[in-house]
Amino acid sequence: MRLIGPENENLGVVSIDEAQRIAKDADLDLVEVAPAADPPVCRVMDFGKFIYERTKKEREAKKAQTKIEVKEIRLRPKTNEHHRDLKVRSARRWLQDGMKVKVRIRFRGREISYPEIALNDLKEVAEDLADIAIIEQVPALEGRTMLMVLAPGKTVKKK
Repeated sequence: MRLIGPENENLGVVSIDEAQRIAKDADLDLVEVAPAADPPVCRVMDFGKFIYERTKKEREAKKAQTKIEVKEIRLRPKTNEHHRDLKVRSARRWLQDGMKVKVRIRFRGREISYPEIALNDLKEVAEDLADIAIIEQVPALEGRTMLMVLAPGKTVKKK
């Protein structure tokens, strides 16, 4: 097997017994790092320290990830203007916090016959939030609901 020493130096091709002796003399572990290679590659290292550093890097990478939350406001075609404004204020707050907002208008009964009412409502919501949001997904009819997705614009603060 090809052996890499404790100081990352290439010790060449050695027997398994010789590699184990070198690892024992250095008071470290013998770890196979490339079993598919010809000959297989082993490394003399502190395996516990290696695992610790790898998990530490994974934690740091996970911390650096940005999680985009999606909030939703639900309306109906008959929702009055005051109630819609209340929902729009909540959506504005979420967009300022860097979250995406789904605006869903649910149809009941024969309301589905008048999708233009819902489309007008969604356009008004988009206009109210135009200063801080962009339309990520245009209004589309999905079953008995019409859905639009708004994303935060350029001038928002992150949590």
